[in-house]
Amino acid sequence: MSVATKEILDLNRFDATRTEGFPAELAERVAKRQAAFGASSVLFYEQPIEMVRARGAYMYDAGGRRYLDVYNNVPSVGHCHPHVVEAVARQVGELNIHTRYLNRVVEAYTEKLLSKFPDSLSNVVLTCTGSESNDLAMRIARIATGAEGFIVTEAAYHGNTALVTEISPSSLRKRKPAPFVAIIPAPAPRDGLSVEASFAASVEQAIAELKSRGIGLAALIIDTIFSSDGIYADPAGFLKGATDVVHRAGGLLIADEVQPGFGRTGGGLWGFERHGVTPDIVTMGKPMGNGFPMGGVVTRPEFLKRFCEETGYFNTFGGNPVAAAAGHAVLQVIEDEGLVERSATVGGYFEQSLEALQGTHSEIGEVRGAGLFIGLDFVDPATGEPDTALATHAINQLKHNGILIGAAGKYGATLKIRPPLCFSQEDANLFTGTLDTILKAR
Repeated sequence: MSVATKEILDLNRFDATRTEGFPAELAERVAKRQAAFGASSVLFYEQPIEMVRARGAYMYDAGGRRYLDVYNNVPSVGHCHPHVVEAVARQVGELNIHTRYLNRVVEAYTEKLLSKFPDSLSNVVLTCTGSESNDLAMRIARIATGAEGFIVTEAAYHGNTALVTEISPSSLRKRKPAPFVAIIPAPAPRDGLSVEASFAASVEQAIAELKSRGIGLAALIIDTIFSSDGIYADPAGFLKGATDVVHRAGGLLIADEVQPGFGRTGGGLWGFERHGVTPDIVTMGKPMGNGFPMGGVVTRPEFLKRFCEETGYFNTFGGNPVAAAAGHAVLQVIEDEGLVERSATVGGYFEQSLEALQGTHSEIGEVRGAGLFIGLDFVDPATGEPDTALATHAINQLKHNGILIGAAGKYGATLKIRPPLCFSQEDANLFTGTLDTILKAR
């Protein structure tokens, strides 16, 4: 495992052995949590925050302090949106059960959800998480193609089941990905080639690499804005070449829309729409229920039919009526409040304001993104190399100033900017002004 990958895994992770100077009650609570959860316990920041409530684009800690949330994409239409809260509360008071019975709430939701996809993608399987969705998508792809191999980008994250962890290089600490996985760089112009041409060439090479191991291609699976790689969105349309390469090789395209989906990129409800491609399988998760656990897989009927002929599949909580009520409310809010359009306009304004900071701060490298999903690189001005230490400093100083943010990229030197879709230009100004102040104070 590379040093760079370890850095991003540990970036912004609270060190539970360093509680000196903490108030006694906080130190005791951290110790109890560590004892209960062990090595799996992950808290953010040099001093953890106890959050107690949230609304819209803001969260509040136990002391009443307000934080602008520029990190959490799970509450996609805003924390505790009243329409979603009401829909969930009403349904949980009426009925919540598995999907072995007919239920009009579930039927209405699936009809509305499928109406948002190309006509060829007309079957849905509802799950509880994005990890389950990607796991199921991989299994469908293997049966549909009769092949075993997958191609992913070098810092990808697609979930945490045993199978999906194998295609999540950012999760692997001490070992390489499985032999059925080929790794390619994040999209970028290389060797005089455009982004589209270079990415397609990388996919061609990965297919050849798998073939040299005696493994055929089942699918290229991509988060359609390459979130964990550091956010790569432009130029719109660059996925077309790679998609053609995959299909010529007999493989499928799996679009992981867990992070970029539901209007976040501002170019439609789905990230793949910006590229003018139709995936063979689409996976969804986190933002689908605005915080209520749910996920889903949308695919072609012939692929799902072949999968079901070979294996049974049932998910007790997948597609339960409460989840369907939450999901339906989310889609309704996105429509009623024009959140796709808001993502495009506010996101465009936000990105331009961040680009303006580059003129006064040479430690800001590229600013990349689409809609309300933006990456801002920190670099060493002398060498242009990624500056992970500065990213860590900025994250903790932003927290100190009441703004929550995270990081992404191979080196963890990219601010990962993905606020709720209710984010405003005033919120963008607060973030940009605060970051400007932090960088000037260094």
